[in-house]
Amino acid sequence: MDAEALDRAGEALAGAVAAIGLEPESPPEIAIVLGSGLGPLAEDIEARSVIAYGDIPGMPVSTAPGHAGRLVVGTLSGRRVVAMQGRVHLYEGFSSAQCAFPVRVMHALGARILLVSNACGGLDPSFRAGDLMLHTDLINATGQNPLTGPNDPRLGPRFPIMFDCYDVSYLRLARAAARDQELVLREGVYVAIAGPSFATRAELRALRILGADAIGMSTAHEVIAARHLGMRVLGLSTVTDMALPDGEEHATSEQVLRVAEASGERFRHLVTALLPEL
Repeated sequence: MDAEALDRAGEALAGAVAAIGLEPESPPEIAIVLGSGLGPLAEDIEARSVIAYGDIPGMPVSTAPGHAGRLVVGTLSGRRVVAMQGRVHLYEGFSSAQCAFPVRVMHALGARILLVSNACGGLDPSFRAGDLMLHTDLINATGQNPLTGPNDPRLGPRFPIMFDCYDVSYLRLARAAARDQELVLREGVYVAIAGPSFATRAELRALRILGADAIGMSTAHEVIAARHLGMRVLGLSTVTDMALPDGEEHATSEQVLRVAEASGERFRHLVTALLPEL
């Protein structure tokens, strides 16, 4: 039964790659996941092809607001990229393996670097809504892992090491790029929850005690899958609201999107400056 499951997974991956149909002589170098409100960066890509997720066999289709649900292949800042204009989440009803599937597709297309982004709530009281945050580490508090089940050794090891899941040399490059742009770049640990409900005050206190600086409902499964594949990973967030347990009220999803979109220009400048250095 395990062999059958691995065969089905391999066939799904091969089917998605065949449907995208890229020329093997010019594969993408860098995979980019654009989170809530950050999709407009895809407009800067000199696109060779734009494919709706629904046209790719096995690809889960985004239903969340602010996620266009398209794969954009082309050139950005002189680098060959494949970008997800929107992602899928556990709260949409997808499994962790389905959330990770697009990363495996982008790796199969040739990408060996993953730049993952999201909108998050700030837990560190020194942060402010509108800040950008560099991910230094990850807490997966979703209760799910995309590697659960039979392991395909062609993709990666049974027990991948998650120490330094965000590439240490990329952290240095991101800091340098932010300094060159005189941009305030916060740093911190991102914690992923399953959602779709926002965290309670007690949960926010507990997650802060655990060491989290920002909270969101994505990213963890993509990073785990990428590290399983041996990809080098860089993570960036827009802090769209302050998720402080002693705050008067919590931001709405509409407010989160508005702040993410307002921060988009600084995010675009940072990413386009970083790509040539990765």
